[in-house]
Amino acid sequence: MPLFPFPPSPAAETPPLVGLAKVAAASPLAGEKQKVQYFRLASRTILNRCASGRVPFTWTINPYRGCEFGCQYCYARYTHEYLGMENPAEFEEKIYSKERAGEILRSELAKHPTGAIAIGTATDPYQPAERQFQVTRSILETFRDFRGLRLSLTTKSDLIRRDLDLLREIGRANELQVNMTITTLRPELARRLEPRATRPDLRLAAAAEVARAGIAVALFAMPVLPAITDDPRDLEAIARAAARIGACSFAANVLFLMPSAQKAFFPFLEKEFPHLVAKYRRLYGHGAYLRGRYAERIEGLVRDLRQKYGLTGCHREYPAEAFAPIHQLRLFQQDPHWRAEQTPPPCRR
Repeated sequence: MPLFPFPPSPAAETPPLVGLAKVAAASPLAGEKQKVQYFRLASRTILNRCASGRVPFTWTINPYRGCEFGCQYCYARYTHEYLGMENPAEFEEKIYSKERAGEILRSELAKHPTGAIAIGTATDPYQPAERQFQVTRSILETFRDFRGLRLSLTTKSDLIRRDLDLLREIGRANELQVNMTITTLRPELARRLEPRATRPDLRLAAAAEVARAGIAVALFAMPVLPAITDDPRDLEAIARAAARIGACSFAANVLFLMPSAQKAFFPFLEKEFPHLVAKYRRLYGHGAYLRGRYAERIEGLVRDLRQKYGLTGCHREYPAEAFAPIHQLRLFQQDPHWRAEQTPPPCRR
């Protein structure tokens, strides 16, 4: 033993929580089931402004933080890092519903925001939590009382059928488009990729019902996963289904895989598609976007499918980079401020 021992090192102090992380930590538990916990999140704003003009909408709304669907490829897992949560699994296990959303939105809309408003850019507005908390419904009830807005809503859930009454009313006085994401029509593959999302056939049936209600519908085959969902026959099946149900648009873009998403996606690949791990590490070893020959081939295929099935009614061409960080979106394609050389800002709250 040394004659003059060093004093013990002080324990490392955990930095105090600030901002959203502090608010999330103070959020009361509102319920739980199996591995999922629901919290009520105090919110000051519902509209998130995207002022840069790099995306074809000006405002975004996400009624929830986190998403229970657990899509293996989801880029938005990183948003829980702002809540002080580094484990990617917490994105689907800790769901925060925004309190007083409709009331807050009404106050914000009274200030006359201009530009398109996109609902569901980071988390699904009709995920299971909506059955209990009805935050999305409260938002739609607010929109019903306004006129002349440009709105879109993107989902993977047939729960949207519950709100057809509201959507019809909103559509009479506003520009409204519903975007249904169907990554694959193969139910077994969909269950592996999107474990708790609605079955593809049920999504398709819901989209058909929305279209029959006179609301513009687009089908999104997003994201296209190399060697998993990129078979031309499978993509054509989705385009053909879009035409059959009366959708006006079909869109797809290649998987965007940022580092935070890789934390969940690569372990999934190793378990479910081990033969593809090396391929994906090579493809995404230099960045989150896929460019070059492969991306161009997918873009060309999708363009041809739109023409073949007459799905160009509510679609304008955008570069894949515009939608990768918000991989479920191709919304209101008439934005005059769009410039193809721009890349998207972080507009997903």
